[in-house]
Amino acid sequence: MAETFLFGIAERVVEKIAALTVDEVSLAFTVQTDLKKLKDTIISIKAVLLDAERKQHQNEKLRLCMWKLRDIFYDAEDVIDDFKCEALRKQDSINHCNTNSSKVRFLASCCNCLPLSLSLKMAHKIKAINRRLGELATEWNSFDLRQCSDNRHVFRRETISFVDSSDVIGRDEDKENIINMLMKPSEQRSVPVIPIVGLGGLGKTTLAQLVYNDDRVTSLFPLKIWICVSEEFDLSRLLKLIIHSINKEEKCDDLTLEALQSCLRSHLNDKKFLLVLDDVWNENQAKWVELRNLLRSTDGFSPSKIIVTTRSLKVASLMSSIPSYILKGLPLEDCLILFTKWAFNDGDETYYPNLIRIGEEIVKKCKGVPLAVRTLGSLLFQKTDESDWIYIRESEIWRLEQHENDILPVLKLSYNHLPSHLHRCLAFLSLYKKDQIYYSDQVIRLWMANGFLEHPRQNQEWEDVGKQYLNELLSRCLIQKEEDFCLNFTFKMHDLVHDLALDVSQKECKTVNSETEMVDENVRHLLLCDEKLVEVPRVLEEMKSVRTVIIQDVSRRSKIVDKSLINLCVSNFKYLRALELRNSPLTALPNSICTLKHLRDLELVQCKGIQELPNSFDKLRSLQSLNLRGTRLKQLPESVQRLIELRHLEITIKAEHLKEIRAGCWTSLQYLKLHRCFELECLPEGMQYLKSLRTLVLKGCSRLVSLRRSLKFLTKLEHLEIVCCDKINLEMEPKEEEDRDLQLSLKTFELYELYALRDLPQLLLQGSSSTLQQLRISWCPELSVLPAWLLNLTSLHKLEIEYCFNLSAPVEGIDRLTNLRELAIHECPQLSKRYRQNGGEDWHKIAQIQNVVIKD
Repeated sequence: MAETFLFGIAERVVEKIAALTVDEVSLAFTVQTDLKKLKDTIISIKAVLLDAERKQHQNEKLRLCMWKLRDIFYDAEDVIDDFKCEALRKQDSINHCNTNSSKVRFLASCCNCLPLSLSLKMAHKIKAINRRLGELATEWNSFDLRQCSDNRHVFRRETISFVDSSDVIGRDEDKENIINMLMKPSEQRSVPVIPIVGLGGLGKTTLAQLVYNDDRVTSLFPLKIWICVSEEFDLSRLLKLIIHSINKEEKCDDLTLEALQSCLRSHLNDKKFLLVLDDVWNENQAKWVELRNLLRSTDGFSPSKIIVTTRSLKVASLMSSIPSYILKGLPLEDCLILFTKWAFNDGDETYYPNLIRIGEEIVKKCKGVPLAVRTLGSLLFQKTDESDWIYIRESEIWRLEQHENDILPVLKLSYNHLPSHLHRCLAFLSLYKKDQIYYSDQVIRLWMANGFLEHPRQNQEWEDVGKQYLNELLSRCLIQKEEDFCLNFTFKMHDLVHDLALDVSQKECKTVNSETEMVDENVRHLLLCDEKLVEVPRVLEEMKSVRTVIIQDVSRRSKIVDKSLINLCVSNFKYLRALELRNSPLTALPNSICTLKHLRDLELVQCKGIQELPNSFDKLRSLQSLNLRGTRLKQLPESVQRLIELRHLEITIKAEHLKEIRAGCWTSLQYLKLHRCFELECLPEGMQYLKSLRTLVLKGCSRLVSLRRSLKFLTKLEHLEIVCCDKINLEMEPKEEEDRDLQLSLKTFELYELYALRDLPQLLLQGSSSTLQQLRISWCPELSVLPAWLLNLTSLHKLEIEYCFNLSAPVEGIDRLTNLRELAIHECPQLSKRYRQNGGEDWHKIAQIQNVVIKD
């Protein structure tokens, strides 16, 4: 069922109103009064939203009212963002006015207030929003909603220990693996915990049941206890359940906590037991420790064991030091057997080979998840009409009717259990196609552009908050990491989780193609992906509220379509936050794009026809991310330096020199990538002004010969990556006086395919001696020796050296790098020979390192 995301939107709007300060824009008294009224109204609505979210599924009028509220809140956010745009315009005027001080003072005083016409326009918009909320108030109050605590996710799910093993397909190997773990002797007083982790519907409970009922386990553990924990990890409740499982005659409902723990310990009395805690969601370590301590053996090592099933790696890690048993999906062959069991009476499948062929395609949609296979098999039970099977094959799983214990409702528990700020983030991922690879940094930038992220805490940046969100989704098995790079990672989403995201985002996100006939006019995020598109779909022409437009890579797309789409964005989508246009044949951006004052993310990757940007590009003052990688820009215009909100910049230019970076420009820039700038001979002057820069990537700049010493002033720079720069020489020795107390912050440093490299940049690396954690040197054939000062990098955790064929001498004293945990040496013949474990003359110098990998 489509979600309103009302709680999260309300939180963001209230935060934004609170953040409007007199320093940003001086507001007329009436505007301030109306803003306060708006804020108070939203706070009062937000106070009862949790109750509304619980009741909406039984009350269609309430649900419709919540959709109306969502649209009003979105409109309120747009108006408040108008104030931010005006503040940026004012700041830009002050920053770039004439250097005459009197003119500066005059402009500052003039810019401190909103222009009268704009002030009246803003006041009118806010009054209109307050009026709309007032009109809805009577209906909203009629629902008699109550303020309640955030217990919307509390649910009770009951499971039992019994399973008919003949109904279980494909889990024999997993069962043996878990039983082998149970049989290993324990070496700790605390009861060892074996966590089984995986996506909802994979069969974690079923696997635990198989193990629990195995004869070997029964003989190994005289006492077996099965507890379905579900959401509420309450110590008193769990003790009562455990005691009742041990002795069903024990009356303990009215006992105090002290009496319960005494009763439990008397029952256990150092007996050897197996406890299964099924379906655990608790992330409060203190609650787990309370229970664990009551189960601990009082006499030496504990012979008992605990099995935990959970959907969360975070839960698993706080309950156990044993690596989690990650449950995988079933192979296709096993899924087909399971599907047949649920779709047919025994043996009937032999009469319907045509249905079995369709069934194979249906099963592939389930991607190895047994509960999904069972759900679709059950839908087709005793249905022998081929059209019924074709309907299921052609339908998205989220569109099919589901019962409480079917796959989508089971997965929805994971969604419901997410913090409210992650709901929109997960739903937004439905905007990508199934099986598509997601790039973490790109996803974070889109989240940022749409205001999904909570405000950073002290010493945090917005990008850090985005990484936290992705790590949270990873830990809950809602996304799976594909490949980990130094600065970012790629990930995928299981098709069934994608179905879940599609289900909850129906009125928020929409994929549009040439066959799309209808789109809800209030949809906020669009993906256009269809090679057959020859004109802009007419369904988009009535839309006004779109915030994101992503046009998927289609190399044969007509530039007429692309130009029409941009014109549509300019004319209709006044509050557009993100526009991503990849591999477009477009030859120029229209000047009108600069009227999109709310645009925060603009991506024009591989738009090879674009050679220059519009003259008024600096009017895109809200822009946070600009990706011009793979374009054919002749030069980056000075107007781009006026983008004071810019945090992420990737560029490809054909010039020999970039224009000097002026003081006061790009003060928010976090990430700078120069990509395949084949003519570039040196970095721009003024690099020292990029005070916020945390990541610098130089890739494919084949004529670049050196770095600027001014990089030493970038005290926030954490990641430096230099790739495929054939002529670069990194020799940078510190000067005795001026560089003596240099304090830099580099954490990772990567060098790849630098064919002229002979030296490492001592100035930057030694200046980061207490912070550098990872150093990677790859394909640097002219590098023959590693410098002795490398031993000063006392925080180094990981050192990788690859394909440095002439590197012969080992790092003398490498054993003094006491924090070094990983050392990898690949295809460095002479170095590998000396450090080889069997017979290497210098092996003893690295033997203490935790993880050593040497390959020839």
